[in-house]
Amino acid sequence: MKVYAPGAERVNVGREADTGSRRNASLPASPRADNRNESDGAAMSNGWSESADAWIADMGDRGDFGRAFVLDRPMMQRVAMGRFVTALDVGCGEGRFCRMMAEAGIQAVGIDPVSAMVEQARRCHPEGDYRLASAERLPFPDRSFDLVVSYLTLIDITNVAAAIAEMARVLKPQGSLLVANLNGYVTAAMPSGWRRSTEGGAVYCFDNYLEERPEWVGWRGIRIKNWHRPFSTYMKLLLDQGLILTYFDEPAPHGGDEDKVARYRRAPYFHIMEWRKPGAGSEQPLGEARDHRPP
Repeated sequence: MKVYAPGAERVNVGREADTGSRRNASLPASPRADNRNESDGAAMSNGWSESADAWIADMGDRGDFGRAFVLDRPMMQRVAMGRFVTALDVGCGEGRFCRMMAEAGIQAVGIDPVSAMVEQARRCHPEGDYRLASAERLPFPDRSFDLVVSYLTLIDITNVAAAIAEMARVLKPQGSLLVANLNGYVTAAMPSGWRRSTEGGAVYCFDNYLEERPEWVGWRGIRIKNWHRPFSTYMKLLLDQGLILTYFDEPAPHGGDEDKVARYRRAPYFHIMEWRKPGAGSEQPLGEARDHRPP
């Protein structure tokens, strides 16, 4: 998704689907793992396959302003507090956040529906575990991971209800689903965003907030389809899975270009949520209650 302002950085995220897989012996694939022939078409229809090379060049090693100066630090703080052993990054892209989790000692698996993204992730992190798969059809058995991460991916997924159900399915009881997403008024502003008011000042404009819709956005060789949904849509879908909200924040920037920081503080793009999956066992978060690796 992009945010417009004079000199503003475009802020974009997420992905949908190709074909294929790569397996880790400690995490057996489910019977559905090889039944993903629909993936290439989905990824192409939303622009991600065509935009992959431009996206990889644009992100670099550090990521954009929103990742480097807003989201990475609080997301990794939540990861560290959970003391998780295994994690799944849904829509891992070029693998940047998977690498961050691996550096923290977590056995992280990344899935992405775009073959060029998975190939780049493997080049950058040969010892990592990156697989071609769709969020709506995760190739893992039930209760496979202590932590599931959706880092700016929900707005790219057409069938978001199926994707959230899959994330909850592969999460272990007492495990956490950690979500970073764009605020609803930001996606409702696509493709307009910042405009000049009649008085000459910059104002942030959005409309038709309750109307769920796709919007095509583009910048620096990237052209992708994002989805606007009211915030309540995501909340209802997460609650329908029986998940329990344990953390919410709209993090402030902690560095970066002063103009970008000022714009962000006027109209923050992002929020972070952490949801716990209830179930049998300790009432402590799963990562604090056990330290073993999956069979």
